[in-house]
Amino acid sequence: MHLYDFWFLLIAFLWTGYFFLEGFDFGIGVLTKLLARDRTERRVLINTIGPVWDGNEVWLITAGGATFAAFPDWYATLFSGFYLPLLAILVCLILRGVAFEYRHKRTEERWQRNWEHAIFWCSLLPAFLWGAIFANLVRGVPIGADKNYAGGLSDLITPYALLGGVVTLVLFTFHGAVFAALKTAGDIRMRARRYAAWLGVATAVVAPPFLGWTQWDRGNARSLVAMAVAVVALAVALVMNQRRREGWAFAMSGVAIAAAVAMLFLALFPDVMPSSLDPRWSLTAANASSSPYTLKIMTWVAVIMTPLIMGYQAWTYWVFRKRIGTQHIPAAH
Repeated sequence: MHLYDFWFLLIAFLWTGYFFLEGFDFGIGVLTKLLARDRTERRVLINTIGPVWDGNEVWLITAGGATFAAFPDWYATLFSGFYLPLLAILVCLILRGVAFEYRHKRTEERWQRNWEHAIFWCSLLPAFLWGAIFANLVRGVPIGADKNYAGGLSDLITPYALLGGVVTLVLFTFHGAVFAALKTAGDIRMRARRYAAWLGVATAVVAPPFLGWTQWDRGNARSLVAMAVAVVALAVALVMNQRRREGWAFAMSGVAIAAAVAMLFLALFPDVMPSSLDPRWSLTAANASSSPYTLKIMTWVAVIMTPLIMGYQAWTYWVFRKRIGTQHIPAAH
């Protein structure tokens, strides 16, 4: 295996981890307006991700940094061609983080309501935009012979991309509902389980057509296996949720996300950004990578640091593993 192949796999792993963790994170944000009935219940939902949301975003920073260092041409073309949607995501993530920290600083109704709106919309929009971005990334965008993006914003708005955005939005919200059922107690836990059932059915309606479209358009035998795993895991998650096995339901919804992301990367490889103008102009793992020496140094750093970071984050989840309910929320908040 070449080092650029290894780094393609590592970046795929980082994106998979990001969508697994930030997926339920976004889902909780969306559910603050759908599931929560009052401000106290919204606080319960926010507190379920309070200790971990910023750690989840480390995966995004790491994936972006790894792409910049290992595949500079991929990074440059991606961030120039997808500038507006990526900027929108960045702004949403900033506002969302500020909302988490500032919402409870004052008790005025208007102050808290505005920050709650920010949490909702800044969770919903990135959940949709990431799906649209990756759909475009897999299917191909206009890239010229100079490796630069040769299209406009309208080239990114296609039925396939919009379907991809709907899939990630619904799937992440389902993942968040299962997480809410796993982490809460009392009435909100029961309602989270019901929401998870409805959202799981909605995911089962929109996800297979998108995955099937991807498989038909760019798939191979390996991506077909990943697609099958995603569909089966989603079905098992629905069954486990129905049986009130929240831990298994969350694990299986996570597997469904991981398998779906793996399918996209398996369908994409060996390209990293296919050109819709001419296949010869596509960016591949080989022609978009850094020098072998750079990749070698990066590999040693990744081998040492990645397990440490994963271990620390796993410890964080273990420490904050207990359920939370409305009885844990002080009346003043």
